[in-house]
Amino acid sequence: METDQVKPNAAQILTLEEIIRYYPDQWVLIADPELDQDLEVIRGEVVAHSLDRDELYNQLGASKGKSFAIEYTGSTADDVVVLI
Repeated sequence: METDQVKPNAAQILTLEEIIRYYPDQWVLIADPELDQDLEVIRGEVVAHSLDRDELYNQLGASKGKSFAIEYTGSTADDVVVLI
C-alpha cells in the first residue's frame, strides 16, 4: 500500500509515530533503535520495510554488529498474537 507522503531521506532517524505514518501496514526493520524502559521502540533508522516479514529476517543475516528491532505498523485484531 503506497502513500502520497514524502518518504524520509536515507539514514534519517524517525520516531515510531513517524515510522507508522510513512510505512503504513508494513513490517519495518529499525537499526540501532532507542528503546524505553519497557523495551518499546521510541525512534530509530528504518533500513528496510516490506509487507512480508520474512524478507526483513533474510536481511538480518548480513547485518552483523548492529542492534535491530522489527515492528509491524498496522493494526491487529484484539484476539491475535504476533510471534516473532
